[in-house]
Amino acid sequence: MKRILTLVAMLVLLAGTAAAQKQTRAAYIARYADIAVREMKATGIPASITLAQGCLESGDGNSTLATQANNHFGIKCHGWKGKTVRHTDDAPDECFRSYDSAEASFRDHSDFLRYRDRYATLFNLEPTDYKGWAYGLQKAGYATAQTYAASLIRIIEDYELYLYDQLDESAREALPPTPSEAEFSIKLKQLPGYVYQIPLNRELRTTNGVTYIVALEGDTYAQLAREYNLFKRELLRFNDLKREAPIHAGERVYINAKKNESAPHLDKHVVEAGETLRDLSQRYAVKLKKLYRYNAMEPGTEPEPGTILNLRKPR
Repeated sequence: MKRILTLVAMLVLLAGTAAAQKQTRAAYIARYADIAVREMKATGIPASITLAQGCLESGDGNSTLATQANNHFGIKCHGWKGKTVRHTDDAPDECFRSYDSAEASFRDHSDFLRYRDRYATLFNLEPTDYKGWAYGLQKAGYATAQTYAASLIRIIEDYELYLYDQLDESAREALPPTPSEAEFSIKLKQLPGYVYQIPLNRELRTTNGVTYIVALEGDTYAQLAREYNLFKRELLRFNDLKREAPIHAGERVYINAKKNESAPHLDKHVVEAGETLRDLSQRYAVKLKKLYRYNAMEPGTEPEPGTILNLRKPR
């Protein structure tokens, strides 16, 4: 009987010790606040949102994913080329990203939001609009829980995380442009270097400093080459094609050579289902062969949905 009582006492003591070692929410915030602020200055994501998501997704840094894989945001593999771990979440034995450090997890979280189309409009909000961000993340499907936004807001307000979103004027001016601003295309009235006006029904634009036309119904590469005083093979090369292909109304057709890299602050893109590497080459005006090279991909292969693609040469 005495041995049993001693064993029970030891178990209680061990449980108490384990509970004492569990990180508190306040400690988690204090530990990672500086990283969240750095990410905000680099990407425009409010530090309060990053911290609240980290608290919620990682159980204040105590979850298995956080402690064993440095994964603080519950991001699943989705084409991830780095280390992975298996963990039961929505389904048994799911694949999750594994990081060498918490800082790498925070960086990847920023990339996951900034370079994914479904979250792009959130960056048009003021950095201090944490409520708009919280409801926007829920609407975009970051989490399935219908109370996700309310949970984030409660954490932010209970721990006054909104204070981390306050930036002085110089820091606000140094924030990067939103993804929409960085990708913005300019409508032209005439071609640079040409004196004639373009036809009224022809829309001419430039993105990443490269000029393209918005194709009309019935356009062909042969006809467009004649219209813009180009060889057909030259126009096909500008658009990463080896032979003529059908052109759909509204499609971009570049009439200048695309660039080697994307515009500044558009370093990456998270691939959505159905997107091809040529689609992204046309969207960002980057040569297709460069995208293959920057992402160590064989020509002719396609990225998996969720893959974070480099649009510029990795530094």
